[in-house]
Amino acid sequence: MLSVWYPATRMQQGLWVLDRDELQRPTQLVPSVVEFTGEVDHGQLVEAARLTLARHPSLRARFRFDLKGRRVEYSTDGEPGEALLRDAEAEGLTGAEVDAYVRKLCGTPFDLAVDAPARAVVVRLDARRTLLVLVSHHIVVDGLSRTMLLEEIFTVYRARLAGTTPELSDPPHPASVVDARTPEEIAAQVDEVVERLKGAPVDVALPFERGAGDDLEAAPLGATVTTRLDADRTAKALAVAAEEGCTTFMLGVALLAGTLARGSGQRDFLIAFAWPGRDHPDAGDVIGMFITTVVLRISLEPDTGWRELLGNARIAAMEAFMDADVPLDALAARLNPDRTRIWPPLTPVLLNLDDAPHTPVLAPGVTGRLRPLDPLYVKYDLAAFVRIADTAEGRQLELSLDHPTDVTDHSAVSAFLTDLRRSAADLATSPEEPVLEQPARTIDLDDPEERLDLVRSVWREVLGLEDTADDPDDDISFFESGGDSLLLVVLVERLSQASGRTLRTIDLFRSATVSGQADLLAKPAEAL
Repeated sequence: MLSVWYPATRMQQGLWVLDRDELQRPTQLVPSVVEFTGEVDHGQLVEAARLTLARHPSLRARFRFDLKGRRVEYSTDGEPGEALLRDAEAEGLTGAEVDAYVRKLCGTPFDLAVDAPARAVVVRLDARRTLLVLVSHHIVVDGLSRTMLLEEIFTVYRARLAGTTPELSDPPHPASVVDARTPEEIAAQVDEVVERLKGAPVDVALPFERGAGDDLEAAPLGATVTTRLDADRTAKALAVAAEEGCTTFMLGVALLAGTLARGSGQRDFLIAFAWPGRDHPDAGDVIGMFITTVVLRISLEPDTGWRELLGNARIAAMEAFMDADVPLDALAARLNPDRTRIWPPLTPVLLNLDDAPHTPVLAPGVTGRLRPLDPLYVKYDLAAFVRIADTAEGRQLELSLDHPTDVTDHSAVSAFLTDLRRSAADLATSPEEPVLEQPARTIDLDDPEERLDLVRSVWREVLGLEDTADDPDDDISFFESGGDSLLLVVLVERLSQASGRTLRTIDLFRSATVSGQADLLAKPAEAL
């Protein structure tokens, strides 16, 4: 029987082109590593993953370039990817060996013409710990699809344990939920967007510089730094945003643009973001690649206040939403024809809403968590993510930055993240104040993140650490991190000066970690 070949979407064509570049191939992977604690039936979990990989047409796809038709196309008649089981404990693998194996799984590209574009491996670590490693290619899986795949595996697993048939939707083929447009319609829409974006700088003045030669040697590796705004100021920031009709994403746009402007002379920015792209009414539960990369433009004046900037962010986002299906390559050809990098084509800055499940639920009595990606491949010089985290202290605005590891000064990245959190605090408490008129800064010892930042910076100074990447873990003691009794005396003096608190050597000896000393600074001065 002859295979049916479907035309790839414009976004899939672009990803196929990026996959032809050896440096970009690892960045096109969508890995998920979930660690479970509790009793897991490994055989049933493998079978649940196998059934899920086999059920969806996009996960059986093979891609090719049709020279005669001048198009990328795909068939979904191929065999599905494998779901395997490895018993690390039985094989005698060390933790380092398991980590190396997982890194290889998450960083090995697919051959899109030959391989099924998704694979899964269940790794039994011991009687109580299990890993599920799910790796897909971005050409067939977007962020929502990744979440739906994980949820389906968990649903099938629970049903198999119970001896029942899982209740699953019956989504249509991904090719049937793509809206076709004529070349004339696309060209007219491109003209409209170019008119709105032209004149904006295609570069952004970032708070750090990248080292030379990274793009010539390997796919760009990245790292992540994260901070949170306290619950009280989060509530105030969200209230101000709501008054201006802004979503959490729009709030993130205003904070990012304002913080970038505060740190440079730039006032006009292009910021990329991902649009779900599921405009077809039947596309909601289809596993596939539907997102598009969209670029918005936001600017501010010297007297623009935070509330006005929120309004600007709302207008910029709404304009971009209306034209979310405009091909990015067509825009780049018009707005940045002299670019020397394949990706990113228009701006080195991305902002997205982080809606990934952070605490996956497999079964009763089994807790799950998403492991940080290692390796993390980055596509942008600066990628910011915003989400509202439900914590023991309440709802908190969480801000994360992905950045290349080859930056020349890692402390500049951490400083920018601190500035981003301070911008959020300023918006929450002084929404009418001009963005560029920054209030005098003092250490807010009521803010848990500010306390941690302060202690980390003093440790870095005392221990002679030049790079934030070398910072000790927050729960490792000062002495395990290279300190000694003489340096402890120096630490007491420097931390007392920096915090304005009178600390004793015995205080820091008893609270010997970064987190412990940060908690110590939270106590009233008279209690120390």
